[in-house]
Amino acid sequence: MQLSDFNYDLPPQLIAQHPLANRTDSRLLEVKAEGSNAALLIDRQFRDILNLIKPGDLLVFNDTKVIPARLHGKKETGGNVELLIERISAENQAWVQIRASKVPKTGTIVHVYNKVGETFPVEMIGYDGRFYEVRFPENVFSLLERFGELPLPPYIEHQPNQEDANRYQTVVAKNPGAVAAPTAGLHFDEAILNELRELGIKQATVTLHVGAGTFTPVREEDLSKHKMHYEWFSVPAETIAAIEATHKAGGRVIAVGTTSLRALESQAQTQQDSGETNLFITPGYVFKTVDCLLTNFHLPKSTLLMLVSAFAGVDNIRNAYQHAIQNEYRFFSYGDAMLLSRLNQTNS
Repeated sequence: MQLSDFNYDLPPQLIAQHPLANRTDSRLLEVKAEGSNAALLIDRQFRDILNLIKPGDLLVFNDTKVIPARLHGKKETGGNVELLIERISAENQAWVQIRASKVPKTGTIVHVYNKVGETFPVEMIGYDGRFYEVRFPENVFSLLERFGELPLPPYIEHQPNQEDANRYQTVVAKNPGAVAAPTAGLHFDEAILNELRELGIKQATVTLHVGAGTFTPVREEDLSKHKMHYEWFSVPAETIAAIEATHKAGGRVIAVGTTSLRALESQAQTQQDSGETNLFITPGYVFKTVDCLLTNFHLPKSTLLMLVSAFAGVDNIRNAYQHAIQNEYRFFSYGDAMLLSRLNQTNS
């Protein structure tokens, strides 16, 4: 398929700029793929998930925690530089995206500053054709806590505030490393997680540190030429055991978000429980682990739109997005959710 197959027109007013009052206030579009027929589209509220997920099913969450990944600095010549962490590669090194009138060359120093006047030097040490590698003078996480800013997505137009600090983070977040939230998890609060447990619905976690590359547009019309960004993932042994037990008992594995799905499918493909993945899922991919997917609405021409199209069917997703636009669903990170059943496949 071609890049143009995954484009759609979205009225700007449907891009959610702020979260709703309560996490569970979102709408939910259920997309039920049934054989070769067009999927049924059912308008629901998010709390209906209590009736849509059955005892014996397994919900798998991404427990990554968003870090304050945006830094502001100046070159020694005085020019402004913005650095956005893409992924942390060592205790004092990271790959970053850079915005500057003229990108600093390898070997130069950028002086990062914060609002209270503190500074520290960052050295440019490499470039892989997409991201820049930089060296920090000490532990990256500790410096980000003092100097970093919450990295809201580029389509959210306000500066990050206290509301964002609370709500652009899932309630299961515990492992720092993401520069974007696993947004399907934003719809859950502690109360609904407890209600799900009381209904006999199991819960497990994986970790996938979402990188800034998730917002990088696909520029190749021929999708086979697109190079997917790398993200670090981990699937604990207890989660693998829970998946096996769920399938053995006839239950469904439900990935909460595309990042959870990518972690699970990466583990199933490689048989490695942790590492870096650049798994690029497009229509034709045979899913090995995940039976249902809870997800938000994704950007046009994005790798995530291609993933959900592979999962639920290209025509089904096109129809679902058209339906969502016509019915004024809220889109992207702070937007509404979809519950997708997997198109019939033969697992391998």
